[in-house]
Amino acid sequence: MELGLVGLGKMGGNMRERIRRAGHTVIGYDRNADLADVHSLEELVGKLSGPRVVWVMVPAGEPTQNTIDQLAQLLEPGDVVVDGGNSRWTDDERHAAELAAKGIGFVDCGVSGGVWGLENGYALMYGGDAENVAKVQPVFDALKPEGDFGSVHAGKVGAGHFAKMVHNGIEYAMMQAYAEGWELLEKVDSVTDVREVFRSWQEGTVIRSWLLDLAVNALDEDEHLDKLRGYAQDSGEGRWTVEAAIDNAVPLPAITASLFARFASRQEDSPQMKMIAALRNQFGGHAVEKK
Repeated sequence: MELGLVGLGKMGGNMRERIRRAGHTVIGYDRNADLADVHSLEELVGKLSGPRVVWVMVPAGEPTQNTIDQLAQLLEPGDVVVDGGNSRWTDDERHAAELAAKGIGFVDCGVSGGVWGLENGYALMYGGDAENVAKVQPVFDALKPEGDFGSVHAGKVGAGHFAKMVHNGIEYAMMQAYAEGWELLEKVDSVTDVREVFRSWQEGTVIRSWLLDLAVNALDEDEHLDKLRGYAQDSGEGRWTVEAAIDNAVPLPAITASLFARFASRQEDSPQMKMIAALRNQFGGHAVEKK
């Protein structure tokens, strides 16, 4: 099938390549002309055959809103817009209504996989009407990992981004647990090789995981994380998860504490946040602050 892809950064660029490897045609647009296949949204839409599917992979908030507003003027009834960024689920409901007024479908899709997704595939959580999802399904199938798992039609519009938001909240808590354990091991005199303790956990333990593997990778690169500043940013989903928990009276003590720990990292140099920063760089290519 043909796909228009808007946003060719760290995630979008690799997604374009994986979809092409599956035999589909991808026409990509990015404000960086060196990355783009076309030079405008108008040109992108003009090169696609109907019914068109355009996947938006730009930062949440105003950039996504502006892109969808432009596409609403360019696309035709029967076309579908997919928001694959990290938008808030409440924005999805508004976008779907705005596009539906013009006969254009909308699907929201939470995407996880970071810089490793090109080779390993991307976990996908999507929401929307079955008719619209079906138009995008070949792309979902191309992006997902090999095998029976890694992709889910989570529910109606907003369900995909809500599921991805909860996924990221859990991620916050898991990273925080590894970071706290690492700091405690580093603190005591009796443990003389913390990196190898972490490595020993990679096989046969109940806490083995991909995040643990990435922690070992980070420690192999910088055994005591001396090169990093203990500062970790948050991209929004953790806050939204806590807000949704409050709205629904669901207790989330671990996720909430991990979010607050990131806030604390901005007040002073935190050893725990060195590990958080290292993990975010490992799985997502997120920037780290050097000392």
